[in-house]
Amino acid sequence: MSLGQIHTTLAFRTSGPGFLDITGDIGGWLASARVGDGVVTLLIRHTSASLVIQENADPDVLTDLGTALDRLVPRDHPWRHDMEGPDDMPAHVRAMVTGASLSIPVREGRMMLGTWQAIYIAEHRDRPHQREVACAFIGALRG
Repeated sequence: MSLGQIHTTLAFRTSGPGFLDITGDIGGWLASARVGDGVVTLLIRHTSASLVIQENADPDVLTDLGTALDRLVPRDHPWRHDMEGPDDMPAHVRAMVTGASLSIPVREGRMMLGTWQAIYIAEHRDRPHQREVACAFIGALRG
């Protein structure tokens, strides 16, 4: 094994507000890259969607998280920035609150997520979007 880094950009299509599980896609990329121990860093390349790690067992968790975001950042607030519609500024605030990047330890080629954890794109806009996630791994490469 040698130390090094690899990177890629993965594209995803969201279906409007909600959470899209991308754990398998990230894990698949790591497996195809034949990595060992290290860290993977993920960055969503947008300002109106975000990346989160959340529970993957009970879908009610994701529903409740969406409800919490609606209460925290209401769409009907009189936002000044609305160039792309009434969901534009709330999406920016939600993305700021939830975050644009994640760093996840990798051991023997597998992300060290907990049993009930998954990686999600949180889409904050009202319509479907094409989203890109930049992925970088640094650590042991199996050649």
